[in-house]
Amino acid sequence: MKFRHQKELAQEILSREVGYVRKPHANRLRVALIFPNTYFVAMSNLGFQTMYRLFNDQPDIVCERAFLPPKQELAALRDSGTRIVTLESQTPLADFDVIAFSVSFEWDYTNVLTMLRLAGVPVRAADRNYTHPLIVIGGAVTFVNPEPLALFADVIAAGEGEALVPALLDAFGTSSRSEQLKRLAQARGYYIPSFYDVEYNADGTIAAFVPREGTGAPPIVKKAALKTTDAVDPPSTTIFTPDTEFGSRFLVEVVRGCANLCRFCWAGYNYLPVRAFPTQRILDLAQAARQYSSRAGLVSIALCDHPDIEHILRSLKDMGYSISPASLRLDDLTPTIVSLLKESGERSLTIAPETGTDRLRRVINKTITNEEILNAAELIFSSGIESLKLYYMIGLPTEEDADLVAIRDLTVQLHDIMLKHARARGRIGRIVASVNPLVPKPGTAYQWLPMTASDEIERRMKRMRNLVAGIDNVYFNIKSERHSYYQALLSLGDRRIAPAIELAEANGGQWQGRRRCGPRRRLLHLPRSLEGRGVAVEHHRRRHEGSVLPHRVRQGNARGVDAAAEARQGKRAPAAGALTGHQAIGPIGPSGCYRHDSRRRLRASQLATADCASCSA
Repeated sequence: MKFRHQKELAQEILSREVGYVRKPHANRLRVALIFPNTYFVAMSNLGFQTMYRLFNDQPDIVCERAFLPPKQELAALRDSGTRIVTLESQTPLADFDVIAFSVSFEWDYTNVLTMLRLAGVPVRAADRNYTHPLIVIGGAVTFVNPEPLALFADVIAAGEGEALVPALLDAFGTSSRSEQLKRLAQARGYYIPSFYDVEYNADGTIAAFVPREGTGAPPIVKKAALKTTDAVDPPSTTIFTPDTEFGSRFLVEVVRGCANLCRFCWAGYNYLPVRAFPTQRILDLAQAARQYSSRAGLVSIALCDHPDIEHILRSLKDMGYSISPASLRLDDLTPTIVSLLKESGERSLTIAPETGTDRLRRVINKTITNEEILNAAELIFSSGIESLKLYYMIGLPTEEDADLVAIRDLTVQLHDIMLKHARARGRIGRIVASVNPLVPKPGTAYQWLPMTASDEIERRMKRMRNLVAGIDNVYFNIKSERHSYYQALLSLGDRRIAPAIELAEANGGQWQGRRRCGPRRRLLHLPRSLEGRGVAVEHHRRRHEGSVLPHRVRQGNARGVDAAAEARQGKRAPAAGALTGHQAIGPIGPSGCYRHDSRRRLRASQLATADCASCSA
């Protein structure tokens, strides 16, 4: 592919966009912002759009975008050796001062390497020098565990973008690369992997992260986070284009964080404290965007924790928006909320029962009961909502076969409620259920648990497929065991799994399957290939309390939920199914306490000031 063709494609894309920014490059810090997936996926990502706005809001920064090309275009670039360029000015990535990646999914790690190769930049940080752009990697995955990307990044940004951008600009007050890194190392939220030596125990586990002398690197990198959302705009869609997964939908973040703290949920732990964005700013942004979009997507893991949620929904409906919420917490649903969503034109809602039994929900600190789930379904379908999307998990602590059967039974009961109301309307909706294995995420109570054995996960998945086969108007999407195996490797691993990412990238971004070896194709067996390189896969999938975990080089939680608190929750989890009262259902409070009953929702202001220092739980 020639440069002229890239330029024509870029201009064609820009012609269908509204809201992009173009600035002169002279006397500005030049940032190439990359989403390591296709334009279609990237432009529906609220974090990516928000970082584009935050960078360009700075008068001394010019930020332009680049994306993973579609397959045919990618192959043409590789064959021709043409360097990839940015969208706005069609400038080669290697000409920028900073290449900043916004990475939301572990599966995109291989694409980070692909984009660096397309830019003509060495993949490993050790092979780069001051003549290359500074490679910064941020995004949701760095909240969880930045270490798998450590050998590829000059800088890892861990935290909320609103708190990170000013320090990056300040670091470029000097032209010395070493001084830039030292400045960033002293700023909250910036982790410089090359400034740390990792010491290992004889059994292969991590003994310590040791900052190198003279770097000024702290022993623990604290996450950059906003103390309050009062003074900032909520993240929202700033560039509208029809060429995305969600079309020209206006997305806006309503609440950040969740007070419930389910034991498996990394987002709940990492986004504390719960902070609601100002109501009027949400509505002002929605009003300004209305000329470009008639559909609004409300982004939050605890949407109804916003104290003005009913007012927001009513106002958006009055503006003429069709409103699509993210997954709704069942204990928050009210007739008014469901009615407003239906009146706006919404025909499907998403809920997360997680399991089929009350007992197992207590284990994971989710307090909703089957009776409450069925009552919520009655409310949803009686209000005119036609379809339902469900999220379930398998491989949870203390799970038994009866829990798998209960997933089927609960889904059938939901199906019966749907049919009862569909017959009156003369139109039947559908239920789509997604079933995923538990992957113990860093920074949660379950980070200490081993991943359930692969053969056992496969057995339970096969059992689930047999249980749910043949239910009319119900569709189950059950992930493969291999999918969870590699996700666990990427979620729990440290910098020693870099060869795994390189191997998969050489395999066309595929973690399993066949790769070309000369004129032949042979089966890629990743664990065996890694063992041949001295990488013990199981080190990265099993943990024990007292281990130095890879993500512990940085403090991930915004408020006081420390390793000791996570460990206590992890110990309680298996026994919780046999307990009653607040011991079984109380989540960790902001000070690491279990006292607060999660049935009593704490609003953002309450959670931010709650003090449990005197509690002995």
